Amino acid sequence: MTLPTIIFGLVVAMLYGALYHFIRGGGGWRLLLFFGLSILGFALGQLIGMWQGWAFLMLGSLNLGMGSVGSLLVLVAGEWLSRIDVKKESGV
Repeated sequence: MTLPTIIFGLVVAMLYGALYHFIRGGGGWRLLLFFGLSILGFALGQLIGMWQGWAFLMLGSLNLGMGSVGSLLVLVAGEWLSRIDVKKESGV
């Protein structure tokens, strides 16, 4: 993969994170969390697509389809895990 392809993939992943933040809401830290989760998911989707040979919405050497699916899955899972409320009191 070339540097412009990597930069374009980062831009697309960050757009997904910003769109998810716009839909789900939250503060500045949540936006940074969504950016990180989206980039991680996009990279994982891209790597799984290359590893398995799955080609879905290819744009040059960028597997836009698998990256998008990975980004969405990691965003939903990460946001769900970040909303778990931990109880501070002891049950004993």
